[in-house]
Amino acid sequence: MRPLPDLLLLLFTAALLLLTYAMPALSATRCPNCGSTPVPYPFSTGSNCGDQSYKIRCDAGTLMFDTLNNSYPITSINPSIQRLVIRPASLLPNTCVTSDFVNQGIQMNSSLPFNITGDNTIMYLNCTESLLRSPLNCSANSLCQTYVNDARSVSPCQDASICCTFKAGGGTTSYMIRVREAGCMAYTSFVNLDPSLPVGRWPSPGVAIQWVLPQEPLCVAQASCDRNSTCGPDPLSTGVKRCFCNGGLRWDPIQGICVENVTCQDPDGCGGSSKTALIAGLTSGLGAAILIGTIAILLYRRHRRITEARERLAKEREEILNAGGTRAAKLFTGREIKKATNSFSKDRLLGSGGYGEVYKGVLNDGTLVAIKCAKLGNTKGTDQVLNEVRILCQVNHRSLVGLLGCCVELEQPILVYEYIQNGTLLDHLQGGGRGQLSWIQLLGIAHDTAEGLSYLHFSAVPPIYHRDVKSSNILLDEKLNAKVSDFGLSRLAHSDLSHISTCAQGTLGYLDPEYYRKYQLTDKSDVYSFGVVLLELLTSMKAIDFSRGEDDVNLAVYAQRMVEEEKLMDIVDPLLKEKATTVELETMKALGFLALGCLEEKRQNRPSMKEVAEEIEYIMSIAMAKNVES
Repeated sequence: MRPLPDLLLLLFTAALLLLTYAMPALSATRCPNCGSTPVPYPFSTGSNCGDQSYKIRCDAGTLMFDTLNNSYPITSINPSIQRLVIRPASLLPNTCVTSDFVNQGIQMNSSLPFNITGDNTIMYLNCTESLLRSPLNCSANSLCQTYVNDARSVSPCQDASICCTFKAGGGTTSYMIRVREAGCMAYTSFVNLDPSLPVGRWPSPGVAIQWVLPQEPLCVAQASCDRNSTCGPDPLSTGVKRCFCNGGLRWDPIQGICVENVTCQDPDGCGGSSKTALIAGLTSGLGAAILIGTIAILLYRRHRRITEARERLAKEREEILNAGGTRAAKLFTGREIKKATNSFSKDRLLGSGGYGEVYKGVLNDGTLVAIKCAKLGNTKGTDQVLNEVRILCQVNHRSLVGLLGCCVELEQPILVYEYIQNGTLLDHLQGGGRGQLSWIQLLGIAHDTAEGLSYLHFSAVPPIYHRDVKSSNILLDEKLNAKVSDFGLSRLAHSDLSHISTCAQGTLGYLDPEYYRKYQLTDKSDVYSFGVVLLELLTSMKAIDFSRGEDDVNLAVYAQRMVEEEKLMDIVDPLLKEKATTVELETMKALGFLALGCLEEKRQNRPSMKEVAEEIEYIMSIAMAKNVES
């Protein structure tokens, strides 16, 4: 038997439902159709409908999506997954140049609630080989060459001798697709492309764009809202007011209305009673008692079903998260996460990335944590969270960031990590702290990182390939010990396979060229990416930097050219060289050649991560021994 307070609460809820049942729900005005195409909420084609942050245009019966520099036809909109698809720009006649080349491709406003999703596979054409040589394929049998020479493709690129490449994705902070004369002059894009299919079965070109679910409508005063909502201050934005749904109702951002928290499942309308009968029944004390009692029983049964379903879901999640792991992942409640971050207060925000936002949090016991939240509307977020948790539950190494647990009951999935207070390696190499790390400290960071990756490759069972090794994914603690982070793209290998076949994902400038061309992920893919990180340590340069000369944009290509010209030491950070001893200069050169070994074109010529770690340890021992002698 349920406790009396719970039954009273159910009775009160039932009475509240009776009082609000006949009220019209708050409805944000939906815009009229564009020709025969519906315009779903929150999109706005005029000043008096939709949400003004989600503006699109209706042009002669065609919906158009405006970017900062161009407009694109919308081919489909799916509100249930917050996705729209636009048709990418066509090619200019008799050229292999995209028509929006003069505007440098798609450039969206990053302040608006849209981003280019990771569902896209972007094909770049007519690329400069010297600019991005490592990930390019200029051969006649490449997939992109096959596509442009296919009968279905646009004729301006047929039989063209061009270098081309694929780039998987977009991401939750991706707002542009760039084309430029110094790089690639044409592009197209495919949504959910399966590159294993014959070219003739590829989908029509499209660019998928996702939108963040809208908040409640803005208001100036109560007159802006109806009786089911109250105009009140937005706790997340100073000086902003919104129409918040009253008690018993909740905001449905897909429909743009306030709906009941407890949805009636009876197709005849909760026991077949009409709104009029329900209200009329209240005029009779006995009728009201019977109605309230009946609804209370229905609510109780529904509450019990929901509770049981949640318990089953929680159990399923625990089984998924703990499957194969050497330790269990703690499941944090949404209430704990909100309290730890002060309801995701802006002053707790540590940074944003392709995944979403990272906040500083404080648990009940005073433990400092980093809380990583997937971006709202990111449908891949939950899968990435479960993947990262599953992987980190299987590993335990001092050079890997520690996972404390996760939360999957809020709208966006969340990971809780140990708090690493000294920022990323990229911050130290490119930010205000540049030049403050000594050569010995940099070698220590390189060694820690190599040890962590070596552990993933050789000690984890099955082996784990990180797939996104870069300086921004290497965190430094208070003692400048390095810890590898961000396992959202990681893949578990199988001991009986030489590689994993998967669409290339990662960050341009760090991607293994063989992985890019053959879609074959191996441990040597991480080795290549780490080779770029070693070059960053030596040079304090970015992996990709368009402010450098055309031939020097790609750091790996630039370093390889300088070695061929016997000028490797010319690209070492001057702040490092001016403080270095003769022995340290020699160890810098040794690390540079090790980096180039990691960047070998063919993966079989690259060292393993275990060999890399051992070589760095040897280089560091020489540098430290000479420092002690002096």
